Order: sequence, then C-alpha cells, then structure tokens
Amino acid sequence: MTLGERQGDEKNDSKYCGVETEFNDDMPQLLSLNIHGGFDFVVAPLMDPAYRPSLLVSSNGGSGVLPFAGSDLVLSPSQWSSHVVGKISSWLDLDSEDEMLRRDSEITLKQEIAWASHLSLQACLLPAPKGVTCANYARCVNQILQNLSNMQLWLRIPLEKSDDGNRSPNSMGEEHRDSWEMWNSFRTLGEHHSQLSVALDVLSSLPSVNSLARWFGEPVRAAIINSNSFLTNARGYPCLSKRHQNLLTECFNHSIQIVISGQQMQNIPTGTSVSNSHNSNNQSEGVEGMQRHPLRSYLDYIAYLYQKMDPLPEQERFELGYRDYLQSPLQPLMDNLEAQTYETFEKDTTKYIQYQRAVAKALVDRVPDEKASTITTVLMVVGAGRGPLVRASLQAAEETGRKLKVYAVEKNPNAIVTLHSLLKIEGWEKLVTIVSSDMRCWDAPEKADILVSELLGSFGDNELSPECLDGAQRFLKEDGISIPSSYTSFFQPVTASKLYNDIKSHKDLVHFETAYVVKFHRVARLTSPQPVFTFNHPEDSTRKSNHRYTKLRFEIPTDTGSALVHGFAGYFDSVLYKDVHLGIEPSTATPNMFSWFPIFFPLRTPMCVQPGIPLEVHIWRCCGTSKVWYEWGVTSPSSSPIHNCNGRSYWVGL
Repeated sequence: MTLGERQGDEKNDSKYCGVETEFNDDMPQLLSLNIHGGFDFVVAPLMDPAYRPSLLVSSNGGSGVLPFAGSDLVLSPSQWSSHVVGKISSWLDLDSEDEMLRRDSEITLKQEIAWASHLSLQACLLPAPKGVTCANYARCVNQILQNLSNMQLWLRIPLEKSDDGNRSPNSMGEEHRDSWEMWNSFRTLGEHHSQLSVALDVLSSLPSVNSLARWFGEPVRAAIINSNSFLTNARGYPCLSKRHQNLLTECFNHSIQIVISGQQMQNIPTGTSVSNSHNSNNQSEGVEGMQRHPLRSYLDYIAYLYQKMDPLPEQERFELGYRDYLQSPLQPLMDNLEAQTYETFEKDTTKYIQYQRAVAKALVDRVPDEKASTITTVLMVVGAGRGPLVRASLQAAEETGRKLKVYAVEKNPNAIVTLHSLLKIEGWEKLVTIVSSDMRCWDAPEKADILVSELLGSFGDNELSPECLDGAQRFLKEDGISIPSSYTSFFQPVTASKLYNDIKSHKDLVHFETAYVVKFHRVARLTSPQPVFTFNHPEDSTRKSNHRYTKLRFEIPTDTGSALVHGFAGYFDSVLYKDVHLGIEPSTATPNMFSWFPIFFPLRTPMCVQPGIPLEVHIWRCCGTSKVWYEWGVTSPSSSPIHNCNGRSYWVGL
C-alpha cells in the first residue's frame, strides 16, 4: 500500500515506504506481516546474525550450509525483487584491528551480496563504517561492484554533523564529526561507482539546513527514520518536529524512499485510528483478523506528510522527463531548428508577454502620444523564427496605439515558408516584410528604431547573441533601442553526483569538457550564484572583441561542512528594456517560463571544498575565426586542469 498519490508525480518512488526488520528465518511470514501491515517493502537481514565463517570452519571443516533466511523458493522472484531489500549483517567490521574479525567480515560480505544477487534483489543495505578509516571496507565493496549486475548497494550513513563551523580543516576526531566526510571518503575510494548510493540514518537531532541541503546532490536512495526520533502529539500519537517534516518533504521531492525502523515508542490510544488523527486517507486498521502492525501509527504519519504536499505544478509536470537529463546546447547558427523545437519555444507565453511589455515601453518612449498617428516606427526582428516576436511586437503596437513597420529577418529557409503562410493568415502583408537572410550579411534598406531578438542561451551569450547582434548593429539608428539591451551570465558551484556519473560513463575526455543544458533535480546548490560576463547592446564601438575572462571566488557557508563540487551551474539574467527583465538566475528567475534550463559545466575530477577555504574558478570566453568556446578551471582549494583548451571538445560554430 503506497503512501498515497501526488497529482502529476505518480511515478515518484518515494511513495513506497519500507520497514527495517530483525532476522527471521521464515521469510514468507515476515513479508506477509509487514505487507499486510501497510508497508511496501522490508529491509531484512539475509543471514543469521550469529554466523561467523571461522566458527563454521572449525566446527565442520567448512562443509556446512550457510544459514540464510530460507531458500530462494520460499518467495516468488517478483516478491524477492519488489518487496525485499537485503540487510547485510551489521556486525561486519572490515577495517578491524582483529584479523579474524576482519577476514570473517570480508567473507560474509561477499557471501551475502552473492546470495542477494542470486535472489535478484534490487538493493542491499550495507552497514555504516565502524571507525574513522574505511579503506578495506571500500576496497571490498568496490571489488564486488566490478562484477555486480544491476543491484544497488546502499551504504548506511548516520545523518550527523557537529555544530562547529570554525574548526580547522585538518582537525579530525569524534568531537568534530561530520558523517558526510565518511561517505565522501568511502565513495572516493570506490571510484564514485554509480551503483553505490546512500541510506541516511535520520536521528532525533538534525544538522543545519545548509548541511542537510548538500545531501540532495548525492545519490541518496533511502532515509531510515527510527521510532525514537518521533515526538508525541497532544493526542498521544507519533509526530515529527517541523525540521524533520521539512526534511521528509525534501526526501519526497527527490524520490528518496522512507524506511521506518525501531520499536513502537508511543502508547497509542485505543478506539481511534491514527490516520484520523492526521486527517490521512490511509486505512490504519490491519487486515481483518490480523493484529495491527506495531509501527502502523508511524507509517500513517509518514503517509499524512506525503498526502498533504501540494500537487506538482503544471510546469514541473511538463519538465519531469527532462530532470537530470544531459542535453547538448543548440547550435542555432550552424544548424537550422526543427519545427518541433520552434513549437516548444513558442508555447512559452510568459517569455513573449515580457517581450511584448518591453516593445510597448520602447514604442511609448520612442513616439510621444501627440505624434502616434504620424510617426511610423521601424522595428526589425532578427532571428524571427516562425514569427512569435513579430506577433508580440504587433500586439504591443496595437496596445499602445503606435504605427509600426516590421522587418522579419530569418536565415532558416524552412521557417521562411511558415512566415509567409503566417502573413497571409494574419493579414500582415502591409505591416511585415520578410527577409530570408543571415542578419550578419543582410544589407538593410533603412535603419531600425528598435532591434528585437531572442538569441539568448542558458548562459546568456552561449548561442552567440553578441556576435549576431554585433553584425546587426550596423542597421540600428544611433539612438536606436535593442531588446534585449543587456544580459549577464552567472556561475554557481553544485554537487551533482548523478550528472557526474552520467558523464563519467562515456569514459572519455570530450564529455567532461562539454557544457550541457539540464533540468536540475538531484543537485545541491552550495552557495549563491555570482555574475560572470555582461554584454550590452547596442555595444560601445570602443570594444572590439567579445573575448572575456573572469575569476570568481566562492565561500561555502561554514555550517554546510565539507562538500564535493562536481561542476558549475550556469544561468543568465537579461534586461529586455528598462525595468522589463527575463532570466533563469534562481534569485530573480522569471516565473512560469520553460524556454531555458540551466547549463552545467562539469569538472573532470570533483573538488572537495572544506569550511573556511575559498573555491576559486576561472572562466574564459574565447573567440576564433569560425567558433566561440569556453574554457574553465579551478585554482583553489587545489588546481584542476583547464577544461576545453582551444575548444578541443566543445564549441559553438559561427
């Protein structure tokens, strides 16, 4: 029984809730009790906790049958796969000073994973590392991962961090415990394997908001919350603190499954269902004739939290399929866009409303009311596509009562066909002149009062708006207006484990030196974005080159703790005209707009940044005779290679 259905997000795995159980050699009974109790899966030990390989060898020479929890035949293959997560023995200590314990742990780990793989389980829960070092544990897990088919290994990590932001980066010890560092050490030793993920143990006390946020860029698959982390409400039922509620909501939003563990802590009043106490629609009573599950009240509360989330907004539903999906940016000068691409962009009504507002303000500033009937403004749409900016401009003229003459300049011959058809359908023949030409080569018959374009990319200038508008600027009057009038790119360090692993899977340099357009989802933004490059139009003639260079210095908030930077998110913000702006930089983003996803600049080797140590990044915009490209690199806390030298891997063609 799922936690519920969230409208628009029906495929979210976080609607399935599990329960952690003790060892039981009667797996059918264990599964039946918990499934009928309302849980979707069990996290159950596969091996008798009393088992030790060394004891088995000494007692019978090593020929005994391993004490697993029943054979593979006691459940159907679909039951094993869909309803059981294997819990690897918690006594394992692969970095113990005791050689026998260490050897027993290595043998048992491999035996249990082999059995879980035989059962076709989707995942196994590994016990948390026991000490400060975990090198041998990570080595053994990495060996297993090299030959593992599709099963995920969830490393159990306690969600804890000491509240001390002023510690020295080199200081270690229990008084300065940050469990993220344990995870980072383990996965680095394991080469960032894509089948190694995290199960967070949620404790009664939580770290700071910034410290929690970094985990949402990590491969967290489950959050295990013990019953002793719950509070008791006025009616005697379990509930969670506001901070725990917020954490679980973020888990739901990031497809992280909840697992409940422990024993019933509250004395639940009789005669009233827990679900009613939280206005939940879940049926809290067990199947008729069966005893109610002792953790059912906790499950009902988790279901209540899930069901009270707002439905997924329509825009988010539209973007679901693009989450964390790497796309190469458009090459609008080299390639002609397809009809489907045009259609997607044209559906973004918010963008064209902003353009219409900007054109309307420019027309009013250009022509006073008393001359509105006598002066005709010349407006050129450069890169007209299939005509949405032409339509927005004509609507702005009608709205303001200004007379307008429009040139629609477009290089794509296929879009020109659509424009001619649109002219006839809309009756624009006397208002609009269609020009089939590259704006950089066209000789205009007259100069424009207003130049309108939509050449911006996710990083502002990455689709060569500066080069295109520089070429078109010659037919703008000296006092003419460009819409947009300026745009600025932004950079932000992020943790993005999934994106990094997707790029790493290509096993080449090119993919690590390419910038990708991506709808961020499992990403942690580590600090505020900073501006990179700004372009103004019309451009001051004293500047001859669009080459740019910037050095940025980021400070990660000290209460975050250490964090791993997999790359940089890129955004833009543009001023269309005066106070009318358009952009995707998070703090000022235009709402309800989907034409642009952020851009991602990866790092070949992720950079670990510790509290109090700045992150310095350098970025260049380089211009050649036939292409424009970016180069980027980090110089603090340590140096990375300069990425994409000479545009060897990624460029935008002129």
